[in-house]
Amino acid sequence: MKKMIKKTLWGLAIVIVLIVALFVWYGIKASSETKKMSPVETSQIVDSIYSIKDSFVNIYLINSDHNYIAIDGGNSIVGVKEGLDQLKINPESVVAVFLTHTDGDHVNALSLFPNASIYLSKEEEQMINGEKSRFAFFGNSISGRTYTTLEDNQIVNMLNLKVQGILVPGHTPGSMSYLINGKYLFTGDALGLKDGKICGFNEFFNMDTKTALQSMRKLMTLENAEYIFTAHHGFTNSYRTAVNK
Repeated sequence: MKKMIKKTLWGLAIVIVLIVALFVWYGIKASSETKKMSPVETSQIVDSIYSIKDSFVNIYLINSDHNYIAIDGGNSIVGVKEGLDQLKINPESVVAVFLTHTDGDHVNALSLFPNASIYLSKEEEQMINGEKSRFAFFGNSISGRTYTTLEDNQIVNMLNLKVQGILVPGHTPGSMSYLINGKYLFTGDALGLKDGKICGFNEFFNMDTKTALQSMRKLMTLENAEYIFTAHHGFTNSYRTAVNK
């Protein structure tokens, strides 16, 4: 009996060591990959669009009628607050946050926007309700915020802005890009930019790269798009050049 207990304890210890080793490896690899990212600096980029650089990720704010909508919710409260202060934007004037997906680096500062309605794709809901996760025991969370789900190509009219959600699964099952006024495309982690051309997003972070590449094609045929804004690799003011070939 004692031998059996001893073997069981040794078995559990080995499993725990392997799990810890896996998470340590993942953390080191993730840190290495994020260092390759190149978000744009905190600034007014173009027209009424502002960027906040929060470590290795950008969130974007679009001004209309003295209020704002945000694309994504940032990686850290400290980082986003510093950006808001630098831009002299009152977080209470943000009336909506459109989430491209619910990974932590896109939702961690949502609490800074108490007046904002939260939008995400219907398919992304499974990432926060426990149906699906990147790791067996660690699901995504938006900290209990109420939210509205969007279908593919659904349009939300807000602050004289036309926001169209485009479902682009792959990075997560419910990743969604947003086309604003038919002109400004916010892709989240649906793709990257390199030398002014679109490319697939980092495979290490994708849940399904094959599907992500298929989804990317949906973003290459937008007739009136002029700008592409990514979450981790800056932006371009030449959509046509970026999607050519």
